[in-house]
Amino acid sequence: MEETYKNKRTEESNDPAHYNLIVVGIVIGLIGTFLRFTGSWMFIDAISNILFIIGTYICLKAVLRILK
Repeated sequence: MEETYKNKRTEESNDPAHYNLIVVGIVIGLIGTFLRFTGSWMFIDAISNILFIIGTYICLKAVLRILK
Protein backbone atom coordinates (compact mmCIF):
# COMPACT_ATOMS: atom_id res chain seq x y z
CA MET A 1 0.00 0.00 0.00
CA GLU A 2 2.86 2.35 0.80
CA GLU A 3 4.31 1.80 -2.68
CA THR A 4 1.01 2.74 -4.34
CA TYR A 5 0.77 5.96 -2.30
CA LYS A 6 4.33 6.95 -3.24
CA ASN A 7 3.72 6.26 -6.93
CA LYS A 8 0.52 8.31 -6.91
CA ARG A 9 2.24 11.15 -5.12
CA THR A 10 5.15 11.10 -7.57
CA GLU A 11 2.78 11.13 -10.54
CA GLU A 12 0.94 14.13 -9.12
CA SER A 13 4.22 15.95 -8.54
CA ASN A 14 5.42 15.25 -12.07
CA ASP A 15 2.24 16.51 -13.68
CA PRO A 16 3.21 18.79 -16.59
CA ALA A 17 0.45 21.24 -15.67
CA HIS A 18 2.44 22.34 -12.63
CA TYR A 19 5.50 23.11 -14.69
CA ASN A 20 3.47 24.88 -17.38
CA LEU A 21 2.03 27.08 -14.64
CA ILE A 22 5.54 27.89 -13.41
CA VAL A 23 6.60 28.88 -16.94
CA VAL A 24 3.54 31.15 -17.29
CA GLY A 25 4.32 32.76 -13.92
CA ILE A 26 7.94 33.33 -14.90
CA VAL A 27 6.93 34.92 -18.21
CA ILE A 28 4.46 37.26 -16.49
CA GLY A 29 7.09 38.19 -13.89
CA LEU A 30 9.68 38.87 -16.58
CA ILE A 31 7.25 41.07 -18.50
CA GLY A 32 6.71 43.04 -15.30
CA THR A 33 10.45 43.34 -14.78
CA PHE A 34 11.15 44.45 -18.35
CA LEU A 35 8.35 47.04 -18.22
CA ARG A 36 10.28 48.85 -15.51
CA PHE A 37 12.99 49.68 -18.03
CA THR A 38 10.82 50.60 -21.04
CA GLY A 39 10.29 54.24 -20.31
CA SER A 40 8.57 56.73 -18.10
CA TRP A 41 4.88 56.30 -18.72
CA MET A 42 2.49 57.66 -16.16
CA PHE A 43 1.56 54.33 -14.49
CA ILE A 44 4.31 52.03 -15.75
CA ASP A 45 5.75 51.44 -12.28
CA ALA A 46 2.39 50.39 -10.87
CA ILE A 47 1.66 48.09 -13.83
CA SER A 48 5.10 46.49 -13.68
CA ASN A 49 4.82 45.90 -9.92
CA ILE A 50 1.38 44.34 -10.31
CA LEU A 51 2.58 42.02 -13.09
CA PHE A 52 5.63 41.04 -11.04
CA ILE A 53 3.47 40.24 -8.00
CA ILE A 54 1.02 38.21 -10.12
CA GLY A 55 3.89 36.24 -11.65
CA THR A 56 5.39 35.58 -8.23
CA TYR A 57 2.03 34.43 -6.86
CA ILE A 58 1.48 32.04 -9.77
CA CYS A 59 4.95 30.52 -9.37
CA LEU A 60 4.58 30.07 -5.62
CA LYS A 61 1.16 28.52 -6.09
CA ALA A 62 2.58 25.97 -8.54
CA VAL A 63 5.58 25.15 -6.35
CA LEU A 64 3.39 24.62 -3.31
CA ARG A 65 1.15 22.29 -5.34
CA ILE A 66 4.22 20.25 -6.28
CA LEU A 67 5.37 20.05 -2.67
CA LYS A 68 1.91 19.14 -1.42
